[in-house]
Amino acid sequence: MTDKPDGAIACLGWGSLVWDPRDLPMRGRWHSDGPLLPLEFVRESGAKAKGERGDRITLVICADAPRVRSYWTLLDVPDLDSARQRLARREGMKGRKAVGFWDRAGNGVSGHEAATIAAWAVAHDLSGVVWTDLSCKFNGDAVKPTIEQILAFLNGLDDEKKALAEGYVRQAPAQIDTPYRRLLAERLGWHCRATF
Repeated sequence: MTDKPDGAIACLGWGSLVWDPRDLPMRGRWHSDGPLLPLEFVRESGAKAKGERGDRITLVICADAPRVRSYWTLLDVPDLDSARQRLARREGMKGRKAVGFWDRAGNGVSGHEAATIAAWAVAHDLSGVVWTDLSCKFNGDAVKPTIEQILAFLNGLDDEKKALAEGYVRQAPAQIDTPYRRLLAERLGWHCRATF
């Protein structure tokens, strides 16, 4: 357990947030003992305009995925609202509705796996937690794609976009060991190269 100041607010991570936090106001480093969450590579991401296809497949909470250990870090923010705003900004979200949160003071809880995250947060003596709360999405629909659909999508990308997609999968932390990730490594050779 890490020494935490009063009012400590954590942010959970499992994908690019961990290796590329950008301007996320972290207080210290990422810790590898976050809550066990059902995570999988099942969100087509990167599309900028309605109807436009994405350029990578990203990790999100997916109800029927096996649970893996997530990461967490403390945030250098004055309150939970600021934490939600800063995470939304880092993730390129216009609003905060895709940011899950839990507040020990009882001022709210929202998002996938909120009960699991709340139990973990209480055990770690945190005052609040925020996390990216996006759902499965493929071809513009809120559905979980099959691994065959994902492979066809990735193989259909041009060389530049495929390299970006590969980088995302390979840089995800090694402990985010999911069934789809193992199949991407087996069929595309996209083995983990994360160093943390």
